[in-house]
Amino acid sequence: MVSRRCMQMKNSKKCLPILLCIGTVIVFYGMFQCSNSPKSYMIPRESVKYVYDDKNIAIPYDQNSPLIFIGGMPRSGTTLMRVMMDAHPDVRCGEETRVIPRILGMRNHWQKSEIERKRLIEAGINDAVIDSAVSAFILEIIAKHGDAAPRLCNKDPFTLKSSQYLSTLFPNAKFILMIRDGRAVIHSVISRKVTISGFDLKNPKMCLEKWNTAMEVMYAQCLRVGPLKCMPVYYEQLALHPDLWMHRILEFVDLPWNNSVLHHEDFIGKPGGASLSKTEKSTDQVIKPVNIEALSKWVGFYSEDIIENMAKIAPMLQTLGYDPNKNPPDYGKPDPKVSDNTMHIKQNMEYWRQKEQEILAKEKKAGHRHPPPPPI
Repeated sequence: MVSRRCMQMKNSKKCLPILLCIGTVIVFYGMFQCSNSPKSYMIPRESVKYVYDDKNIAIPYDQNSPLIFIGGMPRSGTTLMRVMMDAHPDVRCGEETRVIPRILGMRNHWQKSEIERKRLIEAGINDAVIDSAVSAFILEIIAKHGDAAPRLCNKDPFTLKSSQYLSTLFPNAKFILMIRDGRAVIHSVISRKVTISGFDLKNPKMCLEKWNTAMEVMYAQCLRVGPLKCMPVYYEQLALHPDLWMHRILEFVDLPWNNSVLHHEDFIGKPGGASLSKTEKSTDQVIKPVNIEALSKWVGFYSEDIIENMAKIAPMLQTLGYDPNKNPPDYGKPDPKVSDNTMHIKQNMEYWRQKEQEILAKEKKAGHRHPPPPPI
């Protein structure tokens, strides 16, 4: 309508003010829009990433992947649990990463320190930013530190101190909390000289108290996450009745049954099986079939005053169902196959020592066995 009128007033000066008015409105509107719009846009990349198996088949992974986290106190059967899971053709756990508990510890420190929180917020680093960064870091480490597999798994003992936080980062994750008699745990830690921050290996009483504190935290975290996402597994019961417990565990993590999990020793150091690390103290034990050789080795280790006060020193023993006053303990009767395994190991100690050296030599020679992704 305006253009028609201007055509009619082609030679008239009345057209000029109208055009100026329209132009002013357009410019003003444009300035208004710019001042109220973000100056730049961040376009997120595709959240799903891929790892590639030995046949170069792409396997997707993201924060919604059904990850499996295995944890508990060191020397509580976490390595046995992960090599049994590694024997399943659909699963890869791999060695301890050591960096995942550290990044979780750093995040906990940031949360607890008011000064640090204030500094981060002033820098524009809020909880959402930290959560995004931590989850991306953990996911990349889990996905890429070993062979590709449909189900990715992590075994870093102290990660389960943060089960509740991890369950918010990875909503479809499942957690397996390994529980073992604290008296056996500390005997093993001290006799094998396992270095744990804050533990004085010359002071068994203090180590038991530290075990108690750590298990209190991890058990509480497991209860808060709930039985649909966190499953406590007693090392003694897994060793005594591996068939029964592996059926329960695989059902819990939504994996089909595979008999290979009962014969993990046949898959050590083999493609698609469990790789081992020289730095992990359980390596010499997990190359053997499931046995009860180590269950009661702690008997006779503690002084009389510690034994008499065990219930006060480590009250979590009773909370977890152990009798702090029973010495020696009665963990139950093993399955016949487990009894046979134990007897065979005792009768062939030299054979198992040689096998350990052979496996570790092969692992060292192989180095990183997982293939790199194909070129893009």
